[in-house]
Amino acid sequence: QVQLVESGGGLVQAGGSLRLSCVASGIIFRISTVGWYRQAPGKQRELVARITNVGATDYADSMKGRVTISRDNARSTVYLQMNSLKSEDTAVYYCKNERTNSWGQGTQVTVSS
Repeated sequence: QVQLVESGGGLVQAGGSLRLSCVASGIIFRISTVGWYRQAPGKQRELVARITNVGATDYADSMKGRVTISRDNARSTVYLQMNSLKSEDTAVYYCKNERTNSWGQGTQVTVSS
């Protein structure tokens, strides 16, 4: 069974940075596209960024220029570097294995203004 575990969330002031990590179990990770999503209170879950197994990326318009997604297949880890955070970035951030439709448990990001 594929498991995904996110970490790195926390409380940060507006303008600050955080780096989220998503560690996956299972060999299938290396051939999978992985996405970072977020869900704010009362809102639908939305895509933040996605990276294919060969490193191609795409980003949500709302986050372009402020986030960078990367992966280390040797460590079975996908990272999300977030800069210039805003209060509206407050949400639970989830990673998803797009091949298996598996989700992690999420990590809370809170940006104070």
